[in-house]
Parts: sequence; C-alpha cells; structure tokens
Amino acid sequence: MALTSLGREPPPFFRQGPSAFSRWLVLSALAVFLMVADARFDLMLPLRTALSVALYPLQWLAMRPVLLVQSAQSALQAMATNAASLAALRQQLSTQAQRANQADLLLLENRRLRDLLALQARLEQRTVAAQVLYDAADPYTRKVILDKGELQGLHLGAPVVDELGILGQVTRLFPLMSEVTLITDRDHAIPVLNARTGARGVAYGDTFSHADAMELRFMAANADVEQGDLLTTSGVDGVYPAGLPVARVEKIERRTDAVFARIYCAPVASVAGATHVLVLDPLDAAAKPRPAGASEAIPAKTGGRR
Repeated sequence: MALTSLGREPPPFFRQGPSAFSRWLVLSALAVFLMVADARFDLMLPLRTALSVALYPLQWLAMRPVLLVQSAQSALQAMATNAASLAALRQQLSTQAQRANQADLLLLENRRLRDLLALQARLEQRTVAAQVLYDAADPYTRKVILDKGELQGLHLGAPVVDELGILGQVTRLFPLMSEVTLITDRDHAIPVLNARTGARGVAYGDTFSHADAMELRFMAANADVEQGDLLTTSGVDGVYPAGLPVARVEKIERRTDAVFARIYCAPVASVAGATHVLVLDPLDAAAKPRPAGASEAIPAKTGGRR
C-alpha cells in the first residue's frame, strides 16, 4: 500500500488540544465576562467607536438608495400638494374677481337708483319705475322693451327718462310690457331748447353719422349754436316736461352754400346702457279739459270810414 494513500491526520488517540465542549465553556465564559464588563465599565466603547468609523462609508453607501427614494417621494408629494393649493387659489381668485365685478355693478346700479329717486322727487308728474328687459329685435331701429305695461298705469306716448335725462317715448303698449323708442331712433323727433341762448329747435335721431347720435335740424347757418351747448326739453309739445336734459352739441358744420347748418349732438342719457328708468305721464294726459266756450273764434276787426 502506498504511503500517499494514508491519512495525514493523527489518530484520535494521539490528538492534542482541548475538546470542543471545553472551548465552548471558555468562550461562553469570556463572552459573559465581556458583556458584564462592557455593561459596568464600557470596556468595548473604543472598539465600537473604531468599528463605527471604519464602517461609516459602507453604511453611507448602503443608505443612498433609500434616501433617494424618500426624497423622490417627498418631492412628488410636495408637487401634488402645491398643484392642489394652486388650483384652489385660482378658483378662489376667480370667485373673488366675479364678486368684485358684481360689487362694481351693484355700486353703479345703486348710484343710478339714487339718482332716479332724486329725479323722481323733483318731478311733478306721476312716475312709474321700470326696468329695461332687452333691446328690440329690429337692428335698424333703436327701441327697448320695459317690464311695465298698461296694467301698471302706463300711457301711450309717455316720456321715459333715466337719471341723466330723456331716454325716449313709449310707442307701443302691452298689458305687461311696453316698447320705448329711443331719442336716437331715426324716426324720433323731440322739441328742444338751447339752455344757453333760449332758442328752440327740433332734435332728430341720427343713425347715419354714428350709432346713438342726434341731429339738430332746421337751424340757420348763422344761428348762435356752439359746441358743448346743452339742449333741454322745451315743453311746447305737451308730452315732455320742460327743462330735462336731452343732448349736447358735439359738432357744427356751416356751409356758405347751405341755408341750414349741420349740427350733430350726443344724447345725455345712457341710451345704450340704461337698466332702470322712470316712465312719466304725458303732460296732455294730466291737462284739464277745456271749457265749452274756449274754442269760440275771436271776432275779426272791421274797418270803416266815418
């Protein structure tokens, strides 16, 4: 038998060193001693400190993926929170803007209503407050529809005013609604008085030069009319009360070869934006009937020689 086939370990009888149980007892006692000594005297603190310093780079590298995932989650949550906050702020801003616009409209409407109440206190005729519902469907006329009609005591031909001046005249009457022809309509005419000079004239609606305009017609080319003159109602027609503002003179064209001057005016009332108006009783509706003998002819003078 070859020597190489023999085992290199000594037989069990010749083995040296302690047994496995003895080594376990010794190591267990040493471990217990070290634990008690570390708990009482912190003997292993320098070793732990050295190990923590040595293992810190490995710990830092091992924590990088976890920290990156946590940072990404925090960033996504922050973005979602900011987006929700931004949407809520935009909605709040839109709501506040709508409320601000409504507040401006309410302030304007309140001011107009106060002016209407002040005008109503100065008028002697009976007045009916009304609201403009919508413009007439005909694009070639300037008419509006009111929410009051014959059942509320309106009369055909009644003048309509807003807080600034004359707006128009009732030209069609229904039980619960009425149609008002504005003073800028091309078929409307109103007797006016120049507040500066006292000269009378007739203002017509003018839709040819520009929208919502008027023209003072049949005034002589050398008539005393200046830009900025205020035209008021004269009261001679028996419909409109005297002294209410109608329009202001904007432009005057005088030509030597023409008998009459071209006088363009702008209405004082808000013909394009009126919402609340006052409907007055016509002057002739409140007039008392004439006596029976008031219409008798005056005897003509007779001339003769003596």
